[in-house]
Amino acid sequence: MNNFTYLQPKDLKEASGLLGEDFAQAIPFAGGTDALSLMKEEVVSPKKVVNLKSLPNMRDIKYESGKGLRIGALVTISEIAEYAQIAEKYAILHEAANVIASPQLRNVGTLGGNLCQRPRCHYFRGDFDCLRKGGDICFAVQGHNKYHCIVGGGPCFIVHPSDLAVALLALDARVSIFSGKTTRTVLLKEFFVLPEDDYLRENILEPGEILTDVLVPELPAGAKSGYLKFKEREVWDFALVSVGAVIQRDGSMIKSARVAFGGVAPIPWLDESFNQRLSGLTTGEEAVSNVIQQAFQDADSLQMNAYKVPLARGLMKQLLGRLMV
Repeated sequence: MNNFTYLQPKDLKEASGLLGEDFAQAIPFAGGTDALSLMKEEVVSPKKVVNLKSLPNMRDIKYESGKGLRIGALVTISEIAEYAQIAEKYAILHEAANVIASPQLRNVGTLGGNLCQRPRCHYFRGDFDCLRKGGDICFAVQGHNKYHCIVGGGPCFIVHPSDLAVALLALDARVSIFSGKTTRTVLLKEFFVLPEDDYLRENILEPGEILTDVLVPELPAGAKSGYLKFKEREVWDFALVSVGAVIQRDGSMIKSARVAFGGVAPIPWLDESFNQRLSGLTTGEEAVSNVIQQAFQDADSLQMNAYKVPLARGLMKQLLGRLMV
């Protein structure tokens, strides 16, 4: 690891200035679970590390009935998992937080860091001059691609590693971004960037911009939600495939459904047309199974990852079956 200057700004404005004035050589630091790995592996070698942990007003969780949930970007994953009203009203977020990494990492990892973490691709993290690090090739195309994407890929074929992003996407969350003088709010689905748009970045944050809050709307009365994650190992691991769903029923009919996936695309993946096919569906097993079989029909699997298609369908069937009881 190269030497660096550790900076501790007193407020958001100062932090934004430090990150913006030398953006190619400065990185933000919160929990550090990803930043330290990137530095140790020399994926990044910043000259400045800007500590965000002491910034005010980014460590709170607040739920207001009828308005929804606001979570500061510096809230830890453990705090999300343990917050009573999240467990009561947003089961999908509670379940996603509880399957991230290990208890030790959940105690220090933050919401903002989890959403903004870099890809876990072994070519990106390893000693390869891959496309995302400024090279001219994605080694996964002809290489070991068991863990790579089946939709949304090209010219880079990473998958986004965040569990919380999948849950929050299904919840139709928004994020607040501070840009030096003003704060803007965007839908979470607009926060992430596909490789076809820019293969050097994973989100829309510009130099000096800081994610400050996540805003989750109140769920309709009677809505149910949940999250399932399939891992190679039961211990700390990233998802091969994950699925999060929020459904609202009207008797035996699905009034609305919002299903999101992880482990299948370079961004947390939501197929609006598929969700529309679920809406209005009767909750009989055969009808649901028939629609599920239509999911990922446009998958463009690589040599080693076609297994993700039936795995995603199976997880979705399991989760929807649980939520429709």
